[in-house]
Amino acid sequence: MDYSKVIDALKQASLFDLYRLSVAINHQLENPQRVDEIKKRLKPGQVIRYFDPTANRLIEANLIGLKRTQLLVENTHDRQQWTIPVYWVNLDEVNTDISISPKTGLEKSQLSVGDIVGFPDKQNNDVHGEIIRLNQKTATIRTNANTEWRVGYQWLYLVIDGEPGFPLLIKGQIVEEK
Repeated sequence: MDYSKVIDALKQASLFDLYRLSVAINHQLENPQRVDEIKKRLKPGQVIRYFDPTANRLIEANLIGLKRTQLLVENTHDRQQWTIPVYWVNLDEVNTDISISPKTGLEKSQLSVGDIVGFPDKQNNDVHGEIIRLNQKTATIRTNANTEWRVGYQWLYLVIDGEPGFPLLIKGQIVEEK
């Protein structure tokens, strides 16, 4: 499914239309047959990826246990354990990126916690940093000077190539699993 096209179509909907769709979607998310289809493909110890709506990105985790409609997982990057709904799991490796080409700035749906972004400060100097939180109207950015800014999404742009020595970047190499 092309999420970008769906988002474009939803922009034409009224708030009531969106609410009505939300109710219909929630009924599908809670459908026992659909939940069971996913659970049949899962086993404790399996490495999964799930979509975290707070961070707006996929998280890799180890499946610890299955409940009726939820899963107990342990994130591989920080070893924290969470109980998540079964429908958060991305078993089919679906591309979750939403790319919208707004005239200015970015939208919340295009950003994830951990993204490196830039924005102009009040003196129109470029400031760069990492997104640490996605708020309703703003993103909280931590700069390389370890200061935090709350910046409206319309002022942000993605930084594709980070600065050398940026303290929040980790140097390393990718090791392929066998």
